[in-house]
Amino acid sequence: MSPSLPTATIRTQVALPLRFPDGYAAAARIYTFHGLADGLEHLAIGLGAAAEALRPRAARPTLPLVRPHSECLTGDVFGSQRCDCGPQLREAVERIAKVGGYLLYLRQEGRGIGLYSKLDAYVLQDTGLDTYEANIALGRGEDERDYTAAAQMLHALGVPQVALLSNNPDKAAQLTRLGVTVAERIPTRVHVSGANARYLATKACRGAHTLQLAHGDRSADDPVRTRGALSPALLLEAQG
Repeated sequence: MSPSLPTATIRTQVALPLRFPDGYAAAARIYTFHGLADGLEHLAIGLGAAAEALRPRAARPTLPLVRPHSECLTGDVFGSQRCDCGPQLREAVERIAKVGGYLLYLRQEGRGIGLYSKLDAYVLQDTGLDTYEANIALGRGEDERDYTAAAQMLHALGVPQVALLSNNPDKAAQLTRLGVTVAERIPTRVHVSGANARYLATKACRGAHTLQLAHGDRSADDPVRTRGALSPALLLEAQG
């Protein structure tokens, strides 16, 4: 653990069966915490082997798959097509459940600017600004997320080393600085729709997100697949 990282402790753990609108179900265990640095009600969700009750000497997955997922009410709950958050959440739960690990559900709506400000940013995006430019126009940062609480939760769970399920290099960089060893970074699939193609292209170009896929399995949610980094040109092509 980083010497400057405040210690958090587990407050509650409880079984939480999950079921998604497409019928996929998974056993899970949800954790709450004392002492998180920002005072917000972040959650850790144990899946696969990590869905079992955590005991002081219990065996953990040797390299758990972990996804820090920022809360997105519009995408996670209402199925908004303007982002890829809902499909990424669904994908992450299934992938983590297969190998064991944790989904960290972080209360950081709108890359940390909050729900109302995120919706204000959508208004600006409709005038032509991209997702980062819209945040700046509101007087906010391009990405205000801080992963201190995520690192605290992992240390409280006894997870100092992870395989990170994320396209965002900043998550890996912050967790590393905070004393979590990122042994491997695994990209999520790309969930493209006509409404979010520009958003994903902007994340790839401006946010350095590694939107990476293997050939095969085209679907309505995932129509553009390529090996290596996903080309912004291909993403924009999905709009047409």
